[in-house]
Amino acid sequence: MNNQSVKAGVLFAIAAYCMWGFAPIYFKLLADVPALDILMHRIVWSVLVLIALVLVAGQLPKVTAALKNTKVLKILLVSGLLLGANWLLFIWAVNNDHLLDASLGYYINPLLNVFLGRVFLQERLRSMQKAAVALAAIGVITLIVSFGHVPWIALVLAGTFGVYGLLRKQVAVDSLPGLLIESTMMLPLAIVYWFTFASDASNMFTNEMALNITLICAGIVTTAPLLCFTAAARRIMYSTLGFFQYIGPSIMFLLAVFVYAEPLDMARMITFGFVWCALLMFTFDSYRQYRKQAKVIAHSASK
Repeated sequence: MNNQSVKAGVLFAIAAYCMWGFAPIYFKLLADVPALDILMHRIVWSVLVLIALVLVAGQLPKVTAALKNTKVLKILLVSGLLLGANWLLFIWAVNNDHLLDASLGYYINPLLNVFLGRVFLQERLRSMQKAAVALAAIGVITLIVSFGHVPWIALVLAGTFGVYGLLRKQVAVDSLPGLLIESTMMLPLAIVYWFTFASDASNMFTNEMALNITLICAGIVTTAPLLCFTAAARRIMYSTLGFFQYIGPSIMFLLAVFVYAEPLDMARMITFGFVWCALLMFTFDSYRQYRKQAKVIAHSASK
């Protein structure tokens, strides 16, 4: 892998996580639209964008192959429902002034992934990984016991996305075809909701053009960071990609505190402190492991 490709991969990774981090600004533009309506538009327009992208990328055969596999379809149905639940809660959290909780959820997510890998995939945890998971757990427990506040939004966001990632590891389907199938499975529910339960804000015949364009952009907001993420994953090691995953929740944290003025009380600050310490430990351990792997690869290549 040449140096130019690695540099491009790094730029794609930064772009992906920055777009995920700034996504709340987009959803704030739709603050007057019910969260279920926004989710419905996100599904509908994402399907259209994803169909175009799959055709342009020549990945239709991968979609066809996945559709012929009953086991794959069952897993993608469950993962799609989890993804939809994650999207819905995130949209609701952003537009109901719970962006700090959403940020905490995505900080916890990589640590939860490590825990899920140990429980369900029998992956062995290194000592520092165990300590990092324990620190994050202490932070959450401290918030519950000392301050009587269960960070359910953060826990549900981290949990749904963590289990979603775990399920997607079980199927040999690339991200783009997989997301198209997941979104298409949700499409009938979205269409039924649109014609039965949607609010007046989803009536595109009476809306102002600006609102309709904003709603349609939900497809781009969903797929653009995924495309950058996929492009990054092809160019750099997956472990390297993990070093950039904290960009998103960090941007959300800064937006919540300095732009949307959400209260950062002592309870949340203590929890964030434990989670940040855990992430520093986790990142240091990942970097150390990455260096060991790089040395082994370099040594093997020199033979």
